[in-house]
Amino acid sequence: MTIAAGLAVANVYVAHPLLDLIGKSLEFDSAEIGFAVTVAQIGYALGLILLVPLSDVIDRRRLIVGQSALSAAALMAVAFASTAGVLLASLAVVGALAVTVQTLVAYAGALAPLRERGMVVGKVTAGVVVGILAARVISGSVGDLLGWRAVYLLAAAASAISALALARMLPQDARQPGSRTYGKILRSLPRVFIGDGLLRMRAAFAFVIFAAFSTFWTALVLPLTAPGFGLSHTQVGLFGLVGIVGAIGARSAGRLADLGHARSVTGASLLLLCLSWGIIALLPLSLWWLAAGIVLLDLAIQAVHVSSQTLIVDRHPDAAGRAIAGYMVLYSLGSASGAAIAPLMYSLWGWNGVCVIGGIISATGFLLWIASDRFQD
Repeated sequence: MTIAAGLAVANVYVAHPLLDLIGKSLEFDSAEIGFAVTVAQIGYALGLILLVPLSDVIDRRRLIVGQSALSAAALMAVAFASTAGVLLASLAVVGALAVTVQTLVAYAGALAPLRERGMVVGKVTAGVVVGILAARVISGSVGDLLGWRAVYLLAAAASAISALALARMLPQDARQPGSRTYGKILRSLPRVFIGDGLLRMRAAFAFVIFAAFSTFWTALVLPLTAPGFGLSHTQVGLFGLVGIVGAIGARSAGRLADLGHARSVTGASLLLLCLSWGIIALLPLSLWWLAAGIVLLDLAIQAVHVSSQTLIVDRHPDAAGRAIAGYMVLYSLGSASGAAIAPLMYSLWGWNGVCVIGGIISATGFLLWIASDRFQD
């Protein structure tokens, strides 16, 4: 399930290093090629709202396997796209189907014994982060060697293999079919979100931490490829491998959440996130400072994310799909906000401006944590 989650989320991010290759191949205008990323994110957001709640009403095993198989077909459509319209439509479908990640996280938590739920959620979430960070490195390297279409053919093959493995290995969903319809499930989604103060607060944390995450990773390429460092895009992508170290280290947050320490883990991690920006700001002095800051940043963000998802699955065992969907909508909005603000801050005040806004975002999260007891039901 961890591997499948990593492969699914990677499908959304493999396009990032390939934009120039795709643009030249399909004759995109330079101002329009960014739509390839935008439509995938729009598809992902729609999938969160329309597809993830399905896991509360139909067999989760069938849903996960079916979405993985359909992802392979959608990725094939991207690989063979001959026009910009076909490419964008196919990428939107790829983004929507990538939300099988959230169903995998919720299902893994439901299958795990109560005392091990946080540890299991932590393992699957680590796979998600590895998928996000490794996608850029792998797709850039394969794209340079074999072209952008080969990247999507490889992703399609991986999704097909994942679907077959999941069909063979996933246990049957033990839930009994209920009387709820898909329409009722969708209509109840706002009620689930609004009616739970803890869920709302954890969603606010998600907005903050992934705004910080996106601010950093969106802006990183700008100073590293500029005169001074002059790194290639492949070399910049290798810093994603450094982030994987921190993400894997965050698995212990799930174990601590199992022991009832989710709130303490969250506070300590948000404080660590603030500290990481001070270290990242030392980039002009040495790339080693940057590497250390990346480890701390990804460790902090994933520790909060794992703790939050563990609490949400515990709190909503029969509505985990809807609860996770609401949480992840704020995650997406945070990611989009960080991606939008990072280039602006860099253009105005350089790397220091990026670090200042990242620190402010992170400090806001820590202040929310201090006040969180007051706002949670």
